[in-house]
Parts: sequence; structure tokens; C-alpha cells
Amino acid sequence: MGSVANQLIKRFVHARIKRVLHWLSQPQNCQKALLQYLIAANQHTEWGKMHNFANIQTAAQFARQIPLQDYNSLKPYIDRTMNGQQGILWHRPVTWFAKSSGTTAGKSKFLPLSREAVYNCHIAGSRDIMALYVHNNPNTKIFSGKTLILGGSSSVHQLNPHSRYGDLSAVLLQHMPLLGNFLRTPPLNISLLPDWNEKIEKTARLAVQQHITGFAGVPTWFLVLFKQILEMTGKKKLSDVWPGLELYLHGGVSFTPYTDVFNRLIPLPNMQYWQTYNASEGFFAIQDQPGRTDMALLLNHGIYYEFLPMTEFDSPNPITLQLSEVEVGRNYAPVISTNAGLWRYLPGDTIAFTALNPYRIRVTGRTRHYINAFGEELIVDNADEAIQHACRQTNAVVQEYTAAPLYLTETGRGGHEWLIEFAQLPPNLPEFVQQLDAKLKSINSDYEAKRFNNLAMQLPVVTPVTEGTFYRWLQSKGKLGGQHKVPRLANDRQYIDEIKQFAGSAG
Repeated sequence: MGSVANQLIKRFVHARIKRVLHWLSQPQNCQKALLQYLIAANQHTEWGKMHNFANIQTAAQFARQIPLQDYNSLKPYIDRTMNGQQGILWHRPVTWFAKSSGTTAGKSKFLPLSREAVYNCHIAGSRDIMALYVHNNPNTKIFSGKTLILGGSSSVHQLNPHSRYGDLSAVLLQHMPLLGNFLRTPPLNISLLPDWNEKIEKTARLAVQQHITGFAGVPTWFLVLFKQILEMTGKKKLSDVWPGLELYLHGGVSFTPYTDVFNRLIPLPNMQYWQTYNASEGFFAIQDQPGRTDMALLLNHGIYYEFLPMTEFDSPNPITLQLSEVEVGRNYAPVISTNAGLWRYLPGDTIAFTALNPYRIRVTGRTRHYINAFGEELIVDNADEAIQHACRQTNAVVQEYTAAPLYLTETGRGGHEWLIEFAQLPPNLPEFVQQLDAKLKSINSDYEAKRFNNLAMQLPVVTPVTEGTFYRWLQSKGKLGGQHKVPRLANDRQYIDEIKQFAGSAG
């Protein structure tokens, strides 16, 4: 592809910018109209009749009439839809389902994907982030080459005559518009290979022969691909393989721990990193300006939002807030009602607003991924920031980590153990631990209080493991690629003890 194609595609993509600027500037109107549509369109579904949609006039009434839902409460309705019954949760036929891995140990979930969810949410969100990228970078040459997309780990499966399922990325590839297919690599026959190692190898062999200008996918798995590409080419930097790189669209996990690694691999002054927040349940937010670490909430993409303050999370009668009621800096669990038939559903993430005009957020963690063994209330956002700080202060590079409590004993205090896979060990590990601890105390007052004079918690214990341990552990579980990842934090020792045992037996 040359400069002419790049210019033509830029014009086509940028044509969406008016639509994007509309929902950025009219958040309340977009959400109000969307809720009215969702209620009116689905009043004759089984769910709509059960919850008397025909009589709902306001957002407050909607919240009162429908209890909060999780996957288990909606599963009987989803199962019936998967078996061919229609008009249950959504007013139009639903025949596609996204298989979500949940945690590495959890059972898979099957989330409905209506045609509206595929095109008006997921694909529309992807188009909008590219429109914003072009709007902010009018001289971009991103469309002069291919974007390397590293997606899910499985192909699409036919469950029965009525339903098909696969990883979200695999399903979206089946519905990719012609232009998207033209601009991406690798082709479907490689993207949907079930064997992750084979997929990585074939992707690497193809990509080194192509003009790659961008990446899109989860950073964890890109590092595996990058290692193979550098070994294959004998190069030290990815910028030596693809000097035209300019954009990485990342999501799935926080990019904070990976920032320094990517900067070393791609030392290009014009390289940009844009964040996305999407899941099997929907596409929720996109970065809207270069250099930001937060994202604009997608408000006109088929998802109506409520926000549950985390102080209310375990309440027997939790009260949610509307978009107009949120505050900057508070932790919320998003509650979503979607154009796929998920109603007042808790996806399990926690977010905090960074701005209210436009509404921008950052993902702070998971409702169940935290450590609070001693009242320290440590969330993933804190952990990522502290790891990045310790790395920069000690010239270390962390590839993967997980942390868990060290419980109180009769002879010793409790604390946290951090199992860390270093790509580059710190010259002085105790100094790394001190920097990690100091940063956590500076950003989390509850942690600082419990660490005061070592009264309730001792200094963190950092246990290094050899490079590749996390990857091999996931491989041993048959959990490579796509959405599979080790939780950064856990309030018990299941993951950390399993990985330590695996590392010991493997070593």
C-alpha cells in the first residue's frame, strides 16, 4: 500500500469524527435516548414483560424495577437463547456468543452478541478510535502498511444448529468489514489457529516480510511474539524490523508495567500508544488524545451505564448512580445494560473518573482482584504504579507479576508476597523492594497505615522467578493467548502458590 491508499483511507476514516465529537459533547442526551430505546425495543421480550418495561418512564424507575445482575443470574436466560429460543433477553435473534475466559481458574462464560452489539458497539468503537487517531495525527501513514492484530486463542465453534461461539476477537474477525480485513494481518487461517505456539510462529514468519505500521492486542502476548521475531531476524529492536511503526492499540491488561519494555523495543520518537477498554460484554472506552493515560467513555454505542460506588458493593440494597452523579477520583463498579441483552449487569471491573467533561475514566482493577487481608485495600492500579516506579528507580524491567497476602502467624507479622518475572533484574533487589513499598505507601493511605512501624504488615517479600515462568504455567493449564492472564492481585494464595510450586518443579 502506498501514499495514495493511505490518503484515501484517512479521509474515509476521518469522516466519522463528527459523530464522535457529538457523543463526546452530548453525554446526557446520548445516554437518555439510549435507555429509552433499550426499554421500548425490548418491552415485549420475556425479560421486558417480567420487569414491566412498558411502564418504565425514568432511569430511577428502571433501576428500582430490575435488580443488579451477574453472569450466574442471567445464565439460565442465556442458556435458553443458546439453545435456539429467541425473544428472551433481546428483541432480535441472537446466534453468536463470545466465550469469555473469566479468571484462569474460573469456568468460561458465554456472553450474547447480537448483530447490534457486533456492529454498533464493538466495530463502531474500533472505528471511532481510528477516527480520533487520524483527527489527532493528520500526517499519519498508518494506512500505508498493515496493522498486526494478535487476538484470541480459539476458532469459532458451532454449538448447535442455532448458535456459534468463540473468543470475542475470533467472532469479530468473522464480521470484520472489508476495509478492516484489507488493513490487518495475519489472515484468518493463521489468526484462528487453535494452537497458540503455531499461531505465534506463523504470524512471526509472515509479519517479518510485511510493512507493519501498527499493532493491536494484549501486551502480554505481544511480548511473546516480539521475542520470536527478534530471534528470527537477529535484530535487537522492533524498530529495526519495522521502521514505519507508529501506533499500538492495547487493552486487556494495564499497560503501565509494560511501558518501559515497549519503549526499549521500539525507540521511535513518533510511536504512540493508545488504550482501549473492551470485553466480551461490550466496548466501553477509548483513548481520545495522544499521551493520555485515561479513556473517553463510549456513550452512544448501545451501552447504558450506571455506577455502583465500591462502598456500596457488598450492601444488601446497593444504590447506583447515574452518569450525571459521578465524582472524579472515586472507585465505581460499572453496571451496564446493553444492546446484546445484558440488563443491569456487573462485568466485574472497577473504574475511576478522571474528568467529567468529557467523561474520562481509568480502569483501577477488578471487583474481586485486590488484596485486603489486613485492611490495606490494595488495588491493581496501585500495584501497577508501584511496580513501574520501582523499575524506574532501580533500572529493572518487569515482564509479569502477581501478589498475594502473607498471613499473620504467631511468630511473625503479615504482609504481601510479590512473585515477579523480571526481564531485567534490579542490580539491588532489596532497593527494589524498598522503592515498591515506598510508592505503595505514598499512593495508598490504608497501606501506609498498616505498614506504620511494621505494626500490622511487614516489608513486602519479592520472590523472582525465571523468565518465561508465567507463560509456561499458563501453557500447562491450556490457557495460552487471548483473554487468559494471571490476576495481578488475589486476596488468597491460590495462584501464587501454584506458580511457585510449578516454578520449583520445572526448575
